[in-house]
Amino acid sequence: MTFNYFEHDLASLHDQLVNKEITATELTEATLDNIAATDEQLQAFISTNPDEALAQAKLIDEKGNFDNVLTGIPVGLKDNLATKGIQTTGASHILEGFKPIYNATVVEKLSNSGAVSVGKTNMDEFAMGGSTETSYYKKTTNAWDHSKVPGGSSGGSASAVAGGQVPFALGSDTGGSIRQPAAFNGIVGMKPTYGRVSRWGLFAMASSLDQIGPFTRTVKDNATVLSAIAGFDAHDSTASQREVPDFSKKLTGDVKGLKIAVPKEYFGEGIDPKVAQQVKAAIAQLEALGATVDEVSLPHTKYGVAAYYIIMSSEASSNLQRYDGVRYGFRADDVKNLEDLYVKTRSEGFGDEVKRRIMLGTFSLSAGAYDAFFKKAAKIRTLLIEDFNKVFEKYDVIVGPTAPTVAYGLGEEVDDPTAMYLADVLTIPVNLAGLPGLSVNAGFVDGLPVGLQIIGKPFDEQTVYQTGYAYEQASHLFDQQPDIATKY
Repeated sequence: MTFNYFEHDLASLHDQLVNKEITATELTEATLDNIAATDEQLQAFISTNPDEALAQAKLIDEKGNFDNVLTGIPVGLKDNLATKGIQTTGASHILEGFKPIYNATVVEKLSNSGAVSVGKTNMDEFAMGGSTETSYYKKTTNAWDHSKVPGGSSGGSASAVAGGQVPFALGSDTGGSIRQPAAFNGIVGMKPTYGRVSRWGLFAMASSLDQIGPFTRTVKDNATVLSAIAGFDAHDSTASQREVPDFSKKLTGDVKGLKIAVPKEYFGEGIDPKVAQQVKAAIAQLEALGATVDEVSLPHTKYGVAAYYIIMSSEASSNLQRYDGVRYGFRADDVKNLEDLYVKTRSEGFGDEVKRRIMLGTFSLSAGAYDAFFKKAAKIRTLLIEDFNKVFEKYDVIVGPTAPTVAYGLGEEVDDPTAMYLADVLTIPVNLAGLPGLSVNAGFVDGLPVGLQIIGKPFDEQTVYQTGYAYEQASHLFDQQPDIATKY
């Protein structure tokens, strides 16, 4: 059987498990059936692990303890999160067949909560891309229109949730890789404050930018999952020791007196007028609920993309040095010596986009370019942080579009790196500043979802969720879904 996740949130699924209306085993079986029935169109999963998932579900049923809201609930995991004994590739040829010997911290936390991992979702290779088209294995499609991209790099996780395959999934966000695909697929995606969630076990792309976060259909579900995966981790020196509240318990929908800042730069050149109009209507709805709205300026936004790609590529070129064909993963054949092994393995194992960013990063860190590029990019990052700090002295949240357009066609931008990089112009500054950012569905343009991005102060995910929840409850857009009957 299959299971219609569009009719149930996490609390509803939990109640059914507690009341024995369905077992964890039945729910897991139905989820695997969902994936089998729809993944030919969505291409959202690189692999599934039915034996392990069903064994875990059976054990949960035998224990009969459903105290945690996530116990027995299936989840999809982005394929750059280490899963013990289960292939984890980062969607790269160079890690084909690699099975980690440990779980990422977030995977372990979900397992301890009783969530059942059913498989690894597709992504851009090593999270480098904005459309999930650079994967070595497949090209994921948008849940609303299979001729469109799902966004990236966490497109597989977003499409799996939006397409009804799983009730929630995890992704990673380095410059918008959770929020942008959430926007393109009309669901909820959270990039937490840097340090809120442990990065241990996440295949590092840019260590000062990466964060793991959840995809869900509703804001409350998202808040529930973040509470489960957040918290201090001794394995990660950047993980914060701040207490993690139960974000879902304080969602009232009341935003009276909330002070919202709307940056004029977020509605400037390059933003689709239809998208801007839809987002402005969403902001007006928040204002009607009692929030105060003012236009502000984040003057260094225009430098964000350039600074980001220097910093990110520099960190990525360093992090990806470990993939050399010696210790694990793919190894080239017919090599003459150690240097030849390195060159052939990396040449054959990495895709074009990964090679492009390694070269850019290596150049930026070179002796002749460090001061001219990397050092200046770091200074711009500081200026962006100061811009945000100045606004947050007077305002509670910053609101604007998540992406400048709705989802574009498959193949449209994959061969134009500059165009794809500019698609993240509204999400990148949040990562550079280490802030929390949430994308919720703000309606539709030409039948495709538009994202509303809500940015908060450091470690103030609660206010971000409160704002998103208030809008979601007033708009009822979470009730809409892709037309499963006609698409699948």
